[in-house]
Amino acid sequence: MRGETTRDRTDDHVARWTPILPDLDPDIEGAVTRMVYLVEHLKHVRDQSLVASDLQRHEYDTLHALAGRHGSAAPSQLAADLGMAPNSITGRLDALERRGFVRRTPSATDRRRVVVELTDEGRAAWLGAMGGVGHEEYRLLGVLSADERRTLSDLLRRIMIRAEHP
Repeated sequence: MRGETTRDRTDDHVARWTPILPDLDPDIEGAVTRMVYLVEHLKHVRDQSLVASDLQRHEYDTLHALAGRHGSAAPSQLAADLGMAPNSITGRLDALERRGFVRRTPSATDRRRVVVELTDEGRAAWLGAMGGVGHEEYRLLGVLSADERRTLSDLLRRIMIRAEHP
């Protein structure tokens, strides 16, 4: 908010670079730098949450992808969701199955195919890791009103549409 007396490290960054780059738009530099710092902060919180949950990042990502498919998917679907080659998912699923986080069963419609299912233990591990990040997201964005959060989301959508469609 303009007029606030509280400064963040981006204010110092912009103040340092503005005299060096006179054409620098302080609002663009400030917004981009704050977005970078915010993402770094949330990654740090996620990493701490994964350590506390005894999960590796790739395990969390795989459980998250499976949860996003209502807890049941073909390995090829998970590989696509994770941007992996289909044969690369097998090792991940083996490790998660050994930990009791997923189970593989033959497909009811095609016995040559396998269905991966999220177990109760897997769901609990995923939710535990996700909870730390979710709490921090709510804590940070809680400084904004519901209307401000909606406006922020809409503004970021416009920026992302430009990024995704150059």
